[in-house]
Amino acid sequence: MLLVLDVGNTNTTLGLYEGDRLSHSWRLSSQRDRTVDEYGIMCRTLLQLAGFDSPAVGKIAISSVVPPLDFTLHKMAELYFGIEPLFVTAKNSGMPILYEDAAEVGSDRIVNAVAAFDLYKGPSIIVDFGTGTTFDAVSAKGEYLGGIICPGIQISANALFQQAARLHRVDIRRPDRVIGRNTTASIQSGLYYGNVGLVDGVLEKMMAELTEKPKVIATGGLAPLIAKGSTHIESVEPDLTLLGLKLVHDRQHGGSRDLMP
Repeated sequence: MLLVLDVGNTNTTLGLYEGDRLSHSWRLSSQRDRTVDEYGIMCRTLLQLAGFDSPAVGKIAISSVVPPLDFTLHKMAELYFGIEPLFVTAKNSGMPILYEDAAEVGSDRIVNAVAAFDLYKGPSIIVDFGTGTTFDAVSAKGEYLGGIICPGIQISANALFQQAARLHRVDIRRPDRVIGRNTTASIQSGLYYGNVGLVDGVLEKMMAELTEKPKVIATGGLAPLIAKGSTHIESVEPDLTLLGLKLVHDRQHGGSRDLMP
């Protein structure tokens, strides 16, 4: 079985693949001060709760945008699973990266692009609602073209609450109406419709620059919520990053179809 880990600034998502099937997934907070043993025990415990022992895992693939954790996760894979893990980079992704400096592209954005092209076999834009909200464009030839990085919805909300003493924290949700009639509804409307407007506005400008109409895909924690109000998001793929990790790993080990047509 293949264990995949997507390590983000806020959350770490783990997935367990049995063949081509994602049988289990878990979402945890990313803590930079966790030790090798803490990560090892955590992974083993999750596997045991799913009914597996650690020897059942024969391969590990990791996407990380938190460099201080890379050494920790590498040692965890070696000590607790006896495996040399694959860390996804621009060089081993199997996808041409047309960024000016390919090494600057986050591995999470790369695996999202790989998975989107595998799923839809054509041009696409991926909107990932994570710590930051990212937009990534993939060409009809399966090339990573580049993208956009914006502050994430939760970051924007936290900044508002920290800087405005009279405003209180609220849940991020779709309000019943745009014009709020109390402070809570007004903040919720601003966070929700403000981000829907940002997403659709950016997508319109990106689509105008592409030569072919792209498939617009959303992923990340708040993707289902924002997608409901978006004019341009066509589908939500909650496990897009995990699929991309599997595809890159399989390609590197000769166990999967080519990513390119």
